[in-house]
Amino acid sequence: MSSPRHFLTLANLTSDELRGIIDRAIELKKLQREGVAHARYPGKVMAMLFSKASTRTRVSFEVGMRQLGGSALFLSSADTQLGRGEPIEDTARVLSSMVDLVMIRTHEHASVERFADVASVPVINGLTDDFHPCQLLADMQTWFEHRGDIRGRRVCWLGDGNNMCNSYINAARLLDFELVVACPAGYEPDAHLVAANRDRVSIEARPEVAVRGADLLITDVWASMGQEEEQQARSRAMAPYQLNHDLLAGAAADALYMHCLPAHRGEEISGELMDASDTVIWDEAENRLHAQKALIEFLLD
Repeated sequence: MSSPRHFLTLANLTSDELRGIIDRAIELKKLQREGVAHARYPGKVMAMLFSKASTRTRVSFEVGMRQLGGSALFLSSADTQLGRGEPIEDTARVLSSMVDLVMIRTHEHASVERFADVASVPVINGLTDDFHPCQLLADMQTWFEHRGDIRGRRVCWLGDGNNMCNSYINAARLLDFELVVACPAGYEPDAHLVAANRDRVSIEARPEVAVRGADLLITDVWASMGQEEEQQARSRAMAPYQLNHDLLAGAAADALYMHCLPAHRGEEISGELMDASDTVIWDEAENRLHAQKALIEFLLD
């Protein structure tokens, strides 16, 4: 029996595979809107393990599995023996014998890696403290829909060098674009990841310099789940990095901007940009559904 394919970071894919998933996501979105059934996996079951709360991740995976003909089981930490100290590896072996794939949204990335090491079915990283690859699938689908291939483009990340930023570094490598990370000192992304991709990634502390000529600007909350006690200090440090009309004016004339949501309006992004008639943020949010369906197909096939 061959080993399953896992999706723990974008680095688990080749460039061609990533582009194939994006193309399929766009196709699945069209089929869904045209009312064309694509329930390819009747009877297939996904187990979803959550130790971090979520709106978009839970709904998109549950609805996606239903549209593909299967079903999804929601399991919080309190619903499993993991909450009572069962080793991750034991849970992985048991679940693998009962379901067809597993999605995990948790804190430590090592926990997802340990689970995948012994799982006999595909494992998807729904978010860890280090990476958020499913969101990158949706972001890239959104870019490809509105602007075509991102190869050779200039992308600017604004704010905290968090799990999303780390995943953008992986995307820069696979899709061959330039990434400029604008962040205050002490909030840089993973140093090893930056060093390994120095031909595509640079750090620029001055946001007005970082956005020059950028085709895509992205931001995220300044304090992620578990960092609420740091909110004040983070807000002071990152105030100059707010994505707003003034900063957007320094980017390319047709630049897009994105936010993975949920957003703190008036902090990392202005309410004006959130509500603009030409924003693609709501497309980006919807595309979690279609991109993840394409990912599920890829892993099950």
